[in-house]
Amino acid sequence: MKTIQLPKDSRLCQRDFIFGVATASFQIEGSAESRLPCIWDTFCATPGKIRDGSNGLVACDHVNRWQDDVQLIQSLGVDAYRLSISWPRVMYQDGSLNQAGVDFYIQLLDALKALKIKTFVTLYHWDLPQYIEDQGGWLNRQTAYLFADYADKISRAFAGRVDSYATLNEPFCSSYLGYEAGIHAPGKQQKAWGRQAAHHLLLAHGLALKVLKKNSPDSLNGLVLNFTPCYAQTEDPADVAAAQLADDYFNQWYIKPVLDGEYPQSFALLNEQDKPGIEPGDLAIISEPLDFLGVNFYTRTVYQACAEHGFAPVDMVDAPKTDIGWEIYPQAFTDLLVSLHQQYQLPPVYITENGAAMDDKLIGGVVNDEDRLAYYQAHLLALDSAIRQGVRVDGYFAWSLMDNFEWAEGYLKRFGIVYVDYVTQQRTIKTSGLAYRDFIQSRRR
Repeated sequence: MKTIQLPKDSRLCQRDFIFGVATASFQIEGSAESRLPCIWDTFCATPGKIRDGSNGLVACDHVNRWQDDVQLIQSLGVDAYRLSISWPRVMYQDGSLNQAGVDFYIQLLDALKALKIKTFVTLYHWDLPQYIEDQGGWLNRQTAYLFADYADKISRAFAGRVDSYATLNEPFCSSYLGYEAGIHAPGKQQKAWGRQAAHHLLLAHGLALKVLKKNSPDSLNGLVLNFTPCYAQTEDPADVAAAQLADDYFNQWYIKPVLDGEYPQSFALLNEQDKPGIEPGDLAIISEPLDFLGVNFYTRTVYQACAEHGFAPVDMVDAPKTDIGWEIYPQAFTDLLVSLHQQYQLPPVYITENGAAMDDKLIGGVVNDEDRLAYYQAHLLALDSAIRQGVRVDGYFAWSLMDNFEWAEGYLKRFGIVYVDYVTQQRTIKTSGLAYRDFIQSRRR
């Protein structure tokens, strides 16, 4: 299969449906010497934290190669580009703007605008300045206010250049993986810390969203959440309850306060010492109305009952999986979107990330990643199914534009629709990228 095929009457085939590609600052930019250190620099320098011992000091060298990368984006024929701003690149420790860092993004945004490529800007994709972490990071309530100040200054500096702002990308990863499980930077491990960091991240989102609405009223301003739908291993009531509890803990914990102004019922099940400190008015700030909700989806998890933790994941041993070990289960994409639509009054939804890590090989100048192409085909059909069931979705972004630094996996896993040779920095569009380009262009005929 070398093409993406969807029914002609699909919403995804309409010209006003936005197709894009996505990246994140720390994963591609490099040029670490021209910004302040962030928590991922520190984490990478800690032995044993990154699987291949690598770091983001050079990454895809995007800061130096951005003009070529803009041409690459244009060559894919996409409607939009989702990027993130590196907080430590654009601000000094005293809270003033680093004009050189700001100018880098202004040049990039202006170049994209000149090509009529819409820009979806994420203000925080995990690269917290290290000096803020040294003051407690997301465990310190003050960080939420520092983030609002950053959002204020940057949105004013970028005036008129941005089509959409997302405050945060995947606060689950920042809080749970960073402060509770210790898998991501800053590598802390305590349940109470994970829950407190989550609350402060959501507070930061609400504070910043109000600022964005004031400074950039013509852009779509919202939030990007990741979801991993939770399924019960059996129909046994204990397994069903376990899956529900896991869903509350990993998924609903982040969306329910934002859309309903309250935490899920499982909040009451936390031990007192694990409950986050919440001040009066916090939930009203957190539930500031969104212009859009970004949804990131990759896989599902199956759970069984567990006496100690309430739920335990089950490895679906015989299921098809990506190179990172995530089950390929497109039906979960449909199920997720339909369930969110039934449970909440959703704003317009954009799929801000969807994609797959595959074991790519560059052979004779070609990367024939038909496994990734099959993943995209199946998931776009799953998205089409959800839309036909009443979910309003206005756009879709493939993760990722190019192979890059894949966090704790280092450079071992490739998600890109463009192959990157990290020695030469040469970019090669993969079979999946060519098919994505051809599908997008076919809608314009």
